[in-house]
Amino acid sequence: MAVLRDADQSLTRRAAHGIPPGVGKVLSAVEEVAESSKLWLGAGAAMAALGGWRGRRAAVAGLAALTVAQLLSNGVCKQVADRPRPPKEWFPHDEADDRPESSSFPSGHTAAAVAFTAAVAPTWPAAGAVCAVPAAMLALERVQSGAHYPSDVAAGAAIGLAGAWIVRHAPRVILRRELWKGWGPDLLG
Repeated sequence: MAVLRDADQSLTRRAAHGIPPGVGKVLSAVEEVAESSKLWLGAGAAMAALGGWRGRRAAVAGLAALTVAQLLSNGVCKQVADRPRPPKEWFPHDEADDRPESSSFPSGHTAAAVAFTAAVAPTWPAAGAVCAVPAAMLALERVQSGAHYPSDVAAGAAIGLAGAWIVRHAPRVILRRELWKGWGPDLLG
């Protein structure tokens, strides 16, 4: 655990001091657009409106995965984990003053971004690749701004991938289970 804590601190300080201010402003703008999932809702609406059947399918998968990831990250994990945000003194900018009071672990922004992107990509790979750019920028911004440690972002990404996996596989599991019921002991007895 000490190794993880030391790596988290080192990477957080590097992000705080190593990212040029101009890049930090761009990252902050991406975060602002992504606040309350506005970016992903807009992307889903654009996909549904402009992408035909593929766009509608990708949008539904992306928004469903985002919802699952938000429930897992903000509804469950943040309620269980009570990790403080990185110390404000580590950051040479005032962005660390404008961060939520909730638990730092995990990054809900990252969970939503990765879930949306990972759920869109199998249906519409080009749209998934486009979504990956702001998703990666958002993950970096969460550390650079002082909102999260890198391990919070990594956990958010894992939750996002899990949300996308659940959305992609749950219908098959449920259908298989329902079909199995029809072949179970009730037919034999």
